[in-house]
Amino acid sequence: MPLIKTNLDKLDFSKLYKQQMKKSTFKSKSSTDWDKKAKEFNQNIKTSSYTKDFIEKIDIIDCETLLDIGSGPATISLALANKLKVVYALDYSSYMLDLAKENAKEQNIENLVTIHKSWYDNWEDVPKADIVVASRSMEVKNIKKALKKLNEKANKRVYITTKLGGSFIDKEILTQIKRDIIPRPDYIYILNTLHSMGIFAKVDFIKTNNKRFKTLNEDDFIQRLKWSLEKISKKEEKNLREYFNSTYRFKEKNEYLTWAFISWDIEK
Repeated sequence: MPLIKTNLDKLDFSKLYKQQMKKSTFKSKSSTDWDKKAKEFNQNIKTSSYTKDFIEKIDIIDCETLLDIGSGPATISLALANKLKVVYALDYSSYMLDLAKENAKEQNIENLVTIHKSWYDNWEDVPKADIVVASRSMEVKNIKKALKKLNEKANKRVYITTKLGGSFIDKEILTQIKRDIIPRPDYIYILNTLHSMGIFAKVDFIKTNNKRFKTLNEDDFIQRLKWSLEKISKKEEKNLREYFNSTYRFKEKNEYLTWAFISWDIEK
């Protein structure tokens, strides 16, 4: 007799993910938003330990090509470019890709190929690669479709990272706002969606300094919060400014973000 399905099969994690993304306070950014943020992002990522921690977990044995989805300025791609024949950087921000080319030129790297596409474009002409990575770029509407795209483009291995917990803003800052904040889906939605697809992934974690709101400038602090929250009322802004001047600007203790590092091998 066949095995009877467990009650886990009653849970559709990809559907739950979609519902949570739709409800979340934190909305996805457009390519225009990232064009404006690209220069600052490119500078910040160069001084972060995240890239080093990420590439240390990648197995490139017997691999010649890498496809970096949501590559930004191609920090991950370029960090491995000298060990591979070709690295492809795919992003929907044209300015991010311009910075990727500049970074490659500065590092004398000639095997970077940029691809201007989004998660929602047709990927038929996107080349397959031995390794596919999606580093901190899994903010999609339909997680199952996105994971299938990654899996279909990989010859050997896939590596992705996503936020542990659904907010980049720490609880102390959110307390000043005094309203309910609905988080994005946690990494566990992705892990369980993969399980439902018959992909049994491994999970590790990367801990990094959270410099997203670190600044000595009050207006800059507010603007960074507006980037994440989009709308801040006058009363909320007043509370946040008071908090910044009385507490936040004097904080010496580092704040951290934890990223779930999810990987799997392609079944032949």
